[in-house]
Amino acid sequence: MEHFVVSARKYRPQTFKDVVGQQAITNTLLNAIENNHLAQALLFTGPRGVGKTTCARILAKMINSDGNEKEDEDFAFNIFELDAASNNGVDQIRELTDQVRIPPQVGKYKVYIIDEVHMLSQAAFNAFLKTLEEPPKHCIFILATTEKHKIIPTILSRCQIFDFKRITVKDAKDYLKYIAEEQGIEAEDDALHIIAQKADGAMRDALSIFDRVVSFSGKNLTRQAVTENLNVLDYETYFTSTDYILENNIPSLLMQFNNILAKGFDGHHYIAGLASHFRDLLVCKNSETVELLEVGEETKEKYLIQSQKASQTFLLQGIELANDCDLKYKSSKNQRLLVELCLMQLASITFDGEKKNSKNFIIPASYFINKGIKPVPVSVPKTLETKVQEPKQKTYSNTTTNPVQPTKNPEKKVSEPKEVHIPKISLNSGKKATSGLSLKSIKAKKEHEIKQMEVVVDEENLPTDAFTYEDFMGYWNSFIKQLEEKGQFNLASILSIDTPKLEGTTIYLEFPNATNKVEVERQQYDLMMFLKKSLNNYELQLSIDVNEEMEKQYAYTTREKYEKLLEKNPMIETLRKTFDLDI
Repeated sequence: MEHFVVSARKYRPQTFKDVVGQQAITNTLLNAIENNHLAQALLFTGPRGVGKTTCARILAKMINSDGNEKEDEDFAFNIFELDAASNNGVDQIRELTDQVRIPPQVGKYKVYIIDEVHMLSQAAFNAFLKTLEEPPKHCIFILATTEKHKIIPTILSRCQIFDFKRITVKDAKDYLKYIAEEQGIEAEDDALHIIAQKADGAMRDALSIFDRVVSFSGKNLTRQAVTENLNVLDYETYFTSTDYILENNIPSLLMQFNNILAKGFDGHHYIAGLASHFRDLLVCKNSETVELLEVGEETKEKYLIQSQKASQTFLLQGIELANDCDLKYKSSKNQRLLVELCLMQLASITFDGEKKNSKNFIIPASYFINKGIKPVPVSVPKTLETKVQEPKQKTYSNTTTNPVQPTKNPEKKVSEPKEVHIPKISLNSGKKATSGLSLKSIKAKKEHEIKQMEVVVDEENLPTDAFTYEDFMGYWNSFIKQLEEKGQFNLASILSIDTPKLEGTTIYLEFPNATNKVEVERQQYDLMMFLKKSLNNYELQLSIDVNEEMEKQYAYTTREKYEKLLEKNPMIETLRKTFDLDI
């Protein structure tokens, strides 16, 4: 088997022109050589795989070249590379300082390249200070490190520092394209772009990944092969997720996330990638920021198309939700649930609940079927009072004692019922009753507006029979009795605080505080439907006021409390006298 040389070594730059992504540093070094303005101690610092050691070797070779040497001359006798990670003691530095005194046999300069210089011990640094500050004229030191902050300030002050930057995705992709052409490999633009992104600014890592993927896919390098080999989420995954979110398709979105987890991907990686995808869509909304999108041309077209479907408001909210999930992910005890909740919230940003609310009606459907009337959906108004559309051209006598007679049917007489028939209704619709003084009800009062219901019905077909005030009070007391039988003593007690007043078809109630009002408004649907069905009049409406003066009458003194108890049980007075008790 023929010996294989990895691309990172085979295509290592031999001149400064071949160095990728470090034009500012290479131009500075070239000018320094041409103008004889090169410092005797240089410090190359920056991330891994960006060309520090490569530039040091190229510099060492260039300063020894005079144009008369052979093409394969590498000046190996003049260049000394020291790995400070394994030679970090004082003894190794003393040996180095002893060798510095000897002039070069070939060329002009002896160049000492000390890699990973931050690994030197404190004593080794101190032993190196004097030589670094005043080396011989024929000696140049080039120090390379990835962690400049670990080098002592006295060393930094004696060096000319060059900060190497990360290789941009575009530069890395262009260089990979050049290498693919050199090797006769057909590579998709998006495939090379994914490799460049995965390298995270390190050219050496990009070349290593390139070799691995080529070994996997052969001479045809596709985006699918790269994503499969590198185990990264493809662009298509996020395009599909965004489509599901915009369509409010929560089931498909959750199933897609489940498949992603089944393939071994991390939920944290997925949600962070989704936030980045929203960011990319956002920059596509403006022609001036499209250049910030670091993807291939084919993928860029997809981004531009999908960005037209998503509004800017949606994208901003989506980035905020995804970023919040990203921040909470590591501290969450149920990480999968956290991501699923985030996805459901994202899919609900553009959801309009009114479109789906077609089966909730105030009047039972069976009633309309019997009457031959088409039901109308419920609407929730912003006002705090329940309003029913009043029939046109109908008047009522305002009284609390006389029968209520519609003008359209003055001849009709309503006899006083001898026996009150109590219709059976569901008072709480299967929900657990909640006290008006409970923490749950107080919290609901603060967080939500009172849900009022407006019934929009056909005015001509719903019954509006006349009734007397005695009829009304009979059913009112019957409803309170039903509440007590159901165990809803709190609501029954509140309804007993004030005797309702009836003016026309409007029921007026007055309570001493807002808490009572809230509790009644929460249960008013059952109350009103009971009265409307019992009295066969669907024009009834309820108006509730709060009168703080009423509350004062309940602040009884000790004497008043005693008198109240005495009214209920006269034997209390006998008890007080027998035991000579004070009030």
